Amino acid sequence: MIIRSVESFREIDPAAWNGLAGTARGEPGQYYNPFISHAFLASLEESGSATIDTGWLGHHLLLERDGRLIGAIPGYLKNHSQGEYVFDHAWANAFERAGGRYYPKLQVSVPFTPATGPRLLVGEGCDRREVHGILADALRAETERLGISSAHVTFARDGEWQLLEEHGFLHRTDQQFHFHNTGYSSYADFLDTLASRKRKALRKERRTAVENGIEIDWLTGRDLTEDIWDQFFAFYMDTGSRKWGRPYLTREFYSLIGERMAEDILLVMARREGRYVAGAINFIGSDTLFGRHWGCIEDHPFLHFEVCYHQAIEFAIAKGLKTVEAGAQGEHKLARGYLPVTTHSAHYIAHPGLRRAVDDYLEHERREVAAIGEYLAVHGPFRHTGGEGAG
Repeated sequence: MIIRSVESFREIDPAAWNGLAGTARGEPGQYYNPFISHAFLASLEESGSATIDTGWLGHHLLLERDGRLIGAIPGYLKNHSQGEYVFDHAWANAFERAGGRYYPKLQVSVPFTPATGPRLLVGEGCDRREVHGILADALRAETERLGISSAHVTFARDGEWQLLEEHGFLHRTDQQFHFHNTGYSSYADFLDTLASRKRKALRKERRTAVENGIEIDWLTGRDLTEDIWDQFFAFYMDTGSRKWGRPYLTREFYSLIGERMAEDILLVMARREGRYVAGAINFIGSDTLFGRHWGCIEDHPFLHFEVCYHQAIEFAIAKGLKTVEAGAQGEHKLARGYLPVTTHSAHYIAHPGLRRAVDDYLEHERREVAAIGEYLAVHGPFRHTGGEGAG
């Protein structure tokens, strides 16, 4: 077996990469995460969205046995901490004030995508724990070989972060809000599980969102024309510029994913007087709808909630998807049926002093995240958690 690093997905055979578990849509029931597909990751790079020019230099680790790809880590050498959604700016500032050099660091993640998914990728039919162990050790060894401060594996799945912890990584937690489809037959069926006051509030909110003559369309597959992408990109740039200053994704990125993975994409588009005025992009996994970002060129009350959250729930129920992951943070999602879920990351800190400081910080942070999650779960909108009665 050998491990080697490559800078570009152009150096990785798509068929070989898509032979790793979870990277390609297969038989019904098989796990698939669109963000770790070769199509998605290559599109980020080829479009100029995640490249050395934007601070994301590819450093992907490939584990091969007799020339066959049996494991991989999608990684990037980074000179900043933007576009990650797991914030380590305070660590960087503290280390550099003490005379250390925090950047570059090795980031194992999907750029600009705060969605849980595989990070230690394993070939179909391979011994998962064996390959995971080799990859975890390789990640540590590569950090030491490069002489960099740290390696960060963010939004890792259960099983991965525990194994990384066994291999010397520090465990970090955070919180998102996800919708869980417990077998609802319709959105109305879901509403029936809410406390009376919450149910009435959501019905009113949804009516208000579309009362200015707005209609909602679901676009996927062949619906995703270049004209549609032009319109959606205008929404993204308008809202993203106000939210982030400089949006991360280029216009070419949307053309590439539209060409390569249109069946894995859902655009929820709001139309008024014959033209689209807002939209949200979602990606469709084997059992999960991943909400990513939205934009608009007209402001309407509650339209953001309708396009991003209520419509995502309706789609998930209609398609039999188990979960909606609606992106990072946002306690406002709780009232709309999204419950707190703990997310996990693992961090290898090479410098002993910084490692001790971060370890102490994370111990307190994990307790705080757990306490907040327990509090929010109790105050959810459902009858059995909210204590407001059936009504």
